Amino acid sequence: MKEKTMKKSRYITGIDGLRSLAVIGVILYHLMPTTMRGGYLGVPIFFVISGYLITDLLRQEWQRTQKINVKQFYYRRMKRLYPALVALLLGSSFYITLFQRNLLNNLRGVVVSSLLYLNNWWQIKQGFSYFDRFTNESPFTHLWSLAVEGQNYLIWPVLFYLLVRFVKKRSTIFYFLTGMGIASAILMAVLYQPSGDPTRVYYGTDTRLFSLWMGSALAFIWPSNHLKEKIPSQAKKLLNVAGFTSVLFLLVALFFLSDQSSFVYYGGLYLISILSTIAVAITAHPGASLNRWLTNPIFAYIGKRSYGIYLYQFPVMIFYEAKVSNLADHIWLHTLIEVLLILGISELSYRFIEEPFRKFDYSQTWPTVRDWFARPIISKAKPWQLPAAIVTVVALVGIVTAPKDQVDAEQKEFQTEISQNQKIAEKTKQQTTTESSTATTDTVDSATKEEEEEVFSTNVSDIMKKYDLSKKIVEAAQIKEVTIFGDSVALGTAKNINEVFPKAVVDAQVGRQLYGTVPLLQKLAEQGLLKDTVVIALGTNGPATSAQFDELMAYLGDRKVYFMNVRVPTQRWQNDVNDLLTEKAKQYSNMKVIDWYDLSNDHDDWFRPDRVHPTVPGRIAYTRLLAKAILK
Repeated sequence: MKEKTMKKSRYITGIDGLRSLAVIGVILYHLMPTTMRGGYLGVPIFFVISGYLITDLLRQEWQRTQKINVKQFYYRRMKRLYPALVALLLGSSFYITLFQRNLLNNLRGVVVSSLLYLNNWWQIKQGFSYFDRFTNESPFTHLWSLAVEGQNYLIWPVLFYLLVRFVKKRSTIFYFLTGMGIASAILMAVLYQPSGDPTRVYYGTDTRLFSLWMGSALAFIWPSNHLKEKIPSQAKKLLNVAGFTSVLFLLVALFFLSDQSSFVYYGGLYLISILSTIAVAITAHPGASLNRWLTNPIFAYIGKRSYGIYLYQFPVMIFYEAKVSNLADHIWLHTLIEVLLILGISELSYRFIEEPFRKFDYSQTWPTVRDWFARPIISKAKPWQLPAAIVTVVALVGIVTAPKDQVDAEQKEFQTEISQNQKIAEKTKQQTTTESSTATTDTVDSATKEEEEEVFSTNVSDIMKKYDLSKKIVEAAQIKEVTIFGDSVALGTAKNINEVFPKAVVDAQVGRQLYGTVPLLQKLAEQGLLKDTVVIALGTNGPATSAQFDELMAYLGDRKVYFMNVRVPTQRWQNDVNDLLTEKAKQYSNMKVIDWYDLSNDHDDWFRPDRVHPTVPGRIAYTRLLAKAILK
């Protein structure tokens, strides 16, 4: 491969600006999901930056030596990434072992898969959902992206060598990588199921490589050390317009492109990667102004610490929010506290872990350890190293002794209850709903009629007493046809609903959210199970957008629709969901909100320890509220 004369490698300060935008988006996506709907797009921005910088450095090495030292590549990557990752895993395991033992389950699998950079596939195998914000409580969820990068780092230097050694022509390599990226994006679209959970395509290395390889492809046709600082004014203007436009569109996407949109998986993420590639290209060009625009002390500070900020975000959020009972009612206060904690811990990590270990000469590891033990107990080096040793020992004990797929008594009881209610819900779909199936004929014996009336009267009396309902409401409920469509809260109440509404169709599922519901409702309609009265009980597991709500209402048409609002005091989207329902009730005349939140919020005794799923008194209150709202 023939190259122009080598120029000295330069540090592109504006890249820290792009990193800052990406990590701010990711953090706010988790802390303010209804405001920063597209913050998850910070990840493909990171991927493109990583692909470009790594490949650019490999090209410079090849130009200098006509060789690639793969061993040194892995060594440099490990020095940069491993110390902070190990510190995160040990520190979090220490905290879990002592203070939040409910998270010990499968801890060993998390740690091992993270250290091997296989966490994304481990999470997929375990059936974890990135988008179920309620049931998937883990301080390690975000490590999937590090695994994707790590797997790319493993194969990329070898593939790079093969390409530059045998293909040689830069344009051909560019087209090859671009084609492979398109294939990856197509695979994402093929594997994506609109009505299902998209975690598989979101986590999969095969369906996310396109962002990394687009950055790598750019490095072959846009090498940073061959770009000219002095360019014609017209070219500079063109670059500035392209750079500004790409960053502007990325910012808009960070705010508005919801992860629940099918467009994201049908090319949306690929489009974001293209915009990111343009932004990186213009930032890297010394003749354009974007690098200067993205260079400032704040971005420099955040960008240099972006890796630590990304690493520590989830542990801080999970550990902190587990100790807060009123998160939904004081969002801004708790968000500010969490941001300060994330920045503070990231600063400590940068100063005392990332930078020291990045500069450390690992060939001196044994002499350093030997020297440490030779020092007096009271010395400048040991005050912080002794606590680190204690943290490590406790963490290792937790990791080694952590149970695998353990279900405690509370979880087992809840799972049994959900399983039983699921069977009841399935039976409601199989029941005959035509009038002819229940109507009596003139040939029915009068004694039989009297027996049926007596049984019916007894049932009405029992239900009136159990649910504190009037005879009029109970009798109306016994013949009322209604479809209940919801999540685990509605599913856990299926037995009670079936007692009061024996003709109701209950279709509920653990982890269900508002997005992707229309195809499921269409399936119910095809089976004749979508009645003229529909109750929607969703919002426990995550927020929804106004557009998703409008799509749902458009499909339901002129049916009478009741929305049960939510009580999720430990989650930040509770009030957003309830506010959206209140707002939409003013827009749609055929819609009414059933206020479960207001009725239940002062009754912690109605709920399980998670403060969301109702116990027996709560399920009775839930069903009574439903009956009164529909039949009053």
